[in-house]
Amino acid sequence: MRKIAVLNQKGGVGKTTTVVNVSAALALQGRRVLVIDMDPQAHLTIHLGADQDPDAMGVYEVLTSNTNIAEAIRPIRENLWLLGASIDLVGAETELINEVGRETILAQAVESVQNRFDILIIDCPPSLGLLTLNALAAVNEVIIPIQPHFLALQGFSRLLQTVTLVKSRINPALQVSAILMCMFDSRTSLSSEVREDIKQFLENARESDQPWSQAQVIPIHIRRNIKLAEAPSHGQTIFEYEPQCNGAADYEAVASFLNGNKDAVQAPDETEDAAEAANESVSDDSAQVGAPGSTQTSDNNEIKETNAPAPSDDVPINNSITN
Repeated sequence: MRKIAVLNQKGGVGKTTTVVNVSAALALQGRRVLVIDMDPQAHLTIHLGADQDPDAMGVYEVLTSNTNIAEAIRPIRENLWLLGASIDLVGAETELINEVGRETILAQAVESVQNRFDILIIDCPPSLGLLTLNALAAVNEVIIPIQPHFLALQGFSRLLQTVTLVKSRINPALQVSAILMCMFDSRTSLSSEVREDIKQFLENARESDQPWSQAQVIPIHIRRNIKLAEAPSHGQTIFEYEPQCNGAADYEAVASFLNGNKDAVQAPDETEDAAEAANESVSDDSAQVGAPGSTQTSDNNEIKETNAPAPSDDVPINNSITN
C-alpha cells in the first residue's frame, strides 16, 4: 500500500480539498483508497458528507481506546473508505501524554489493514503536534500543497525541518515526494515566481541526503475555481458537484500523475463567466457558512489565521526558502 500524508502547518492552502478530490479521482480510476482525517476540525469528514452519525467511531477511538481500525473504517464511495474525525480529537494529545510510543499508534494500526487498500492518504491538521507526528510516522511520502503567495512560504523551511526530524528519529522511510501548487493564478507573475523559487530550491537539494532531495513540483497546478469552494457545503467531491469545471480537470490530472501517468498535463483554461472570474479575483478564498466570529476558507473550510506575521518574518521570497 502506498502511504501519503498531505501536510502544511498553514491553514487555507488546500490540504483538505486536495485529499478529498485526489482520493476521489483515484477511486474513480479504480484504485482502492483509504483516507484518514487527522484534523480535529473534521473538515475532510464534513467535505465527504460523513459527519451525520455522531456515534460513528473514528481516528480518536483508534488512538485512545485501542479500537480496531478495521471496525472504525467506513465505506463512503465506491473504492473509497474513510477513518473520520470529530471534535473529540482535540483531547487526544492530552490523553496520550503519558503513553509510551504515542507517536506510532496510528502506524501500528494502519499495518493491520494495509493489504486491503492500494493507497492511503492522510489529511494532517494545520499544526506540527502529536497528531501530525502520528500521521508522518504512518506514511512513506509527504505531499505539500502550497498556495503561491509570499506568506505561504514562511513556514516552508520549518515544515521541512519537522520532516527531517521525524525521518531521523521515528520513520527512516519518510520522504517528501511532491509539491502541489494550489489556487494558482496564471494571470499573475507572483504565482510563477513562487513556483520557480521552489523548483530551484528542490533542484539544489538533488545531491544531498535531505528527505526532499527527490521531490518535484507536480507539473499540474490547481487553478482558482469557485466550484471547489462550493462543493464542501454540499458534502460532495468536485466530480459529483461540477465534473466539467477546471477544478475537476486539474485534480483528475494530479491523480493520474500520482497513479503513475507521468504524461499527465495541465488541462487548457476554460472560458469562465464574468461573475465567477470576478469572485475569484476578489479574494483567495470565498467564505463558507461558519461559526459566528470565525472566517472559513473556501478551499477546505479551514479557519483562517488572522494573526499578522512577526516583523522578522517579512523577508523577500527568494530568501524565504532555505536549506
